[in-house]
Amino acid sequence: GAKIVHVLYCFARYVMIENLKKLSVGTCIPFAKAVIWRPRDMYITKARHRVAYNKLLQILQRGDFVLQEYNRK
Repeated sequence: GAKIVHVLYCFARYVMIENLKKLSVGTCIPFAKAVIWRPRDMYITKARHRVAYNKLLQILQRGDFVLQEYNRK
């Protein structure tokens, strides 16, 4: 259910952060810090999420439309 999905998400996030920390040592790349960072203003964070989600949805819909047109022709 939802609890298992949340646990798997937390575990995957933890593994990703640890992997980034290990890979970014000595490279001057602040990826791990950016992933761990928590935003102060959740409203802005949610707005950015909505914008990114809508953009991804538009890209997927456009790709689906192109494939449908290609298959029709």
